[in-house]
Amino acid sequence: MNIDRKALIETIKNSNGLTKRALARRLGISGEARRHLRQMLKQLSEDGTIIRDERKAYRIANALPNVMVLEIYKIDEHGDLIARPVKWPPLGSDIKSNPPDILLRPLKRHKGKTPPSKLSVGDKVLARIKANTHSGQIDLPTASIIKKLSSKAERDIGYIVKTGRGLKVRPAKKGSRYDYLVEHGASVSNGDIVTFELTPRRHKGERVARIVNKIANIRDKNVGSLLSLLEHNIPTGFSDEEIKAAKKLKLPKIDKHHKDLTNLPLVTIDPVDAKDYDDAITAFPDTDKANKGGYIVWVAIADVSTYVRSGSVLDKGAFKRGNSVYLPDRVEPMLPEEISADLCSLLPNEDRACLAVKMRFNNQGDKISHEFVRGIMRSVARLTYSEAQAVFDGKPVGKAKQVLDVLDNIFAAYKLVKIARSHRSPLEIELAERKVRLDDKGNVVDIIVKERFDAHKLVEEFMIQANVAAAQSLEKSRTALIYRVHEPPEAEKLQSLADFLPAIGLKWSLGERPTPKRFNRLLDIARQKELQDVVSMSILRSQMKAYYSPKNKGHFGLNLTHYAHFTSPIRRYADLIVHRALVRAFGLGQGGLSAEEENRLDEISDHISATERAAIAAERDAIDRYISAYLANQIGAIFSGRITGVTNAGLFIMLDETGADGFVPARNLGFERFVFDERSKSLIGAETGGTYKFGRKVKVKLLEAQPLQGGLIFEMLTKPEAGKPPKYIKNFRRGGHKQYGRKHKASKRPKKRR
Repeated sequence: MNIDRKALIETIKNSNGLTKRALARRLGISGEARRHLRQMLKQLSEDGTIIRDERKAYRIANALPNVMVLEIYKIDEHGDLIARPVKWPPLGSDIKSNPPDILLRPLKRHKGKTPPSKLSVGDKVLARIKANTHSGQIDLPTASIIKKLSSKAERDIGYIVKTGRGLKVRPAKKGSRYDYLVEHGASVSNGDIVTFELTPRRHKGERVARIVNKIANIRDKNVGSLLSLLEHNIPTGFSDEEIKAAKKLKLPKIDKHHKDLTNLPLVTIDPVDAKDYDDAITAFPDTDKANKGGYIVWVAIADVSTYVRSGSVLDKGAFKRGNSVYLPDRVEPMLPEEISADLCSLLPNEDRACLAVKMRFNNQGDKISHEFVRGIMRSVARLTYSEAQAVFDGKPVGKAKQVLDVLDNIFAAYKLVKIARSHRSPLEIELAERKVRLDDKGNVVDIIVKERFDAHKLVEEFMIQANVAAAQSLEKSRTALIYRVHEPPEAEKLQSLADFLPAIGLKWSLGERPTPKRFNRLLDIARQKELQDVVSMSILRSQMKAYYSPKNKGHFGLNLTHYAHFTSPIRRYADLIVHRALVRAFGLGQGGLSAEEENRLDEISDHISATERAAIAAERDAIDRYISAYLANQIGAIFSGRITGVTNAGLFIMLDETGADGFVPARNLGFERFVFDERSKSLIGAETGGTYKFGRKVKVKLLEAQPLQGGLIFEMLTKPEAGKPPKYIKNFRRGGHKQYGRKHKASKRPKKRR
């Protein structure tokens, strides 16, 4: 029986892979014809028409199976995830070819919830392959994700330590408990910072790690920041193409799209150590008789959209980073310095492109109108917060003396806006913010509490009003945008807050709708009882995390229905998108939001929400590492602090003086067994009932500092509060619950006679 070549190929093509035996059955082949089938399969394999996979099933060489394990290897210029098969070519194949690119459809967003964490390069997924689809200029096969299989957690950052059993790699992540043996043959030495992967192998019971990359050494300067950036996969530096493109940029000329705003006496007010100045403000009394006692406020923002155009090499780099990252010793900017520190830094007496909003406020501080303008501005002064505050306090110093009339008007306008703010009653949580000061060698010389002046609040409130104006204008013009969303607290978190507050003599009614005003009333009561810090931390933990979304769900914390980030496009990609949307909405020239970007706003929002979370984590971890290094020579010292977290494993402590975070393991609390009580957020002694509550002030002794991990281990010196073990703890102790104590045999008692 002769086998038709076309029929055989068509049969293989329409299957999901068939073995030789299955093909014979499908084609009705038996006897001597099987030999002919083997020969034809061999010919088709040799000429590259078909391949044989690890299951010994035959497939068309260029075809993909219905379901595959894919690994994401890049994000393309459109923000789409591009993956490749993990195994390619299939085992048993002699074909030498590159794995195909496959376009991944993103995971569906959870309705009514914070967007899920975005998949990124290095993640593996199980996906169903679909037909080709058009993506940009290339036709790619697409795949819908069935589930996420693994992530880059398999690859970690660590440093090499020399031990009695040879070189080991110690993870740099805080709380890591184990070191791993370095795989034989790795070219590393004591102190090297590396990326590594755990292998399935063990040597004398110990896990073995494969060294992937040698990056730096622990003796290098500013290693704390480097470790934090690496740990959170934050890109550093700029490509040659980005720098080359940035150097070519030039200031636009005044034309029909760029109005001359150089006559406005705009001033910048920033921290003393600010590296860039991207917002400026000014104010005037409103001369309109219909708005008696009102003020006009201008907020001018550096016009990044005029330089960073959609789809350009600068835009791709900015999108990849998502935002700037601010560490104690450095800034990892979203854009090259030619833009962030020059063209888009509003330096005094220098012409700069800007996107400005003119806002009119009535004598009660309500915004009654606003208008967006693209123009060329010139700042008249660069002031620090302390200089501006000195003017408000009636003691002008430095450059502020030259712009007293401007600052007087700005402060008068702020007094009005404060009235409206108090009526709006945004959430007023104020926790002390620490700042690490370094010397030229990268050593910590001091840790200070950042002062918060009225000048800070003034700038903050005007920026909020400009952000509101941007969101309102774009929504009114029906132009797509990215909102800054902060949803109300979830019921579960409010329940946790309501359960905890009675333990400190306060209460929260779950029957009443949660509002920022209610939280502020709770804070006022807590302040009277000197419990402000404890309650502030509790309220903060009850809140949802803010994120970016093209769907408007309001901003609970600010108590606003419309809110978008507009005021810092130098350091946030979200603001750049909003600038482009404004340019498009009001016909302000080139650099507007493209149709392609509009279609990708969901993906862009998820991506920049993820990069923001990574930046916040890196900034926090870097500060922890530097503070740990600062305290490393104070082992045995005694500190005052507060319990900021309670778990089964022990207590989290924040030191009063430095704001350093550390941990008291439960084993360091004494010989008694302590049990975690969820409702009261406490550890309670199973025998005596002695209690350590969330928020309590305590004294601790520093036992261990881990500068490269950012960890501090303390011993508790403060005695627990007296109390009685709750009944359920007694029952656990007496009944022998595995989690809480030894199992006791029940005493034998004589049976009662009936």
